[in-house]
Amino acid sequence: MTPVRGFFSPKTASGASSLIPSPPWRYSGDLLTVEYRTDPARVRELLPEPLELADEDPGAVALIWADWQSCSASGAELLDPVLSQYKEAFAVVRCRYRGQTYSRCVYIWVDKDFAIARGLHQGYPKKLGSIHQTRPHPYGPAPRIEAGARFGATLAAADRRLAHTVVTLREPSETNGFVNAHPMAHHRWLPSIEKGKGLALDELIESGAASFEAGQAWRGDAELELFEAPTEELARLEIREPIAAYYRQVGVVWDGGRLLESGTSRAE
Repeated sequence: MTPVRGFFSPKTASGASSLIPSPPWRYSGDLLTVEYRTDPARVRELLPEPLELADEDPGAVALIWADWQSCSASGAELLDPVLSQYKEAFAVVRCRYRGQTYSRCVYIWVDKDFAIARGLHQGYPKKLGSIHQTRPHPYGPAPRIEAGARFGATLAAADRRLAHTVVTLREPSETNGFVNAHPMAHHRWLPSIEKGKGLALDELIESGAASFEAGQAWRGDAELELFEAPTEELARLEIREPIAAYYRQVGVVWDGGRLLESGTSRAE
């Protein structure tokens, strides 16, 4: 029998049809981050056991837009841009597990199928969406990354606008914010194919960057609106108090995570 190959479905004799290649995955991107405070109870309802609210600033939220180019170790996808370019917008909160603070992505929308597949592997709850953000450029009318520059960003899904922001940069910053600054604590879930059998895959995992480089971060102010939609709940993380907004260009390598605990270990 001919073995089937590929890191992800569809698996074939050659493996060339796999939706995503095996890690490491490399990323270059522009991040627009808006941090604000919401009702901590709204964060708590998104944290399944055994995760708990963060001890400090438990209602802090980061809503992040990202314009990415990504590739496997060979970098071949960069020369076939349809396989490397995508955009996403995601909401991050902080949580606590066994005394350690983690970041956790609670909502995320992307515009390419391969990005959804990577999310399934990493524990990101990815859905399809329409994401746009202003791109900087050194010539013409596009903003430069400098004091006074203004960047807009929008998020929509299923034909409904979910979020809109305008960020004005003020000054260089030592950080790109604090909400998304920890290792990620995510769940990898897959229901059993048999009714009533619960989860076939139930893992709490930790992941983060295997390597990271970045340009100068900039801090600024944001005008942010969230909108109700029939099948989305981002607006439940209502804006109680603005914190700050940030812009940064980054390079990241992701190369796997580690298991914190599984459903089996929790049941024992």
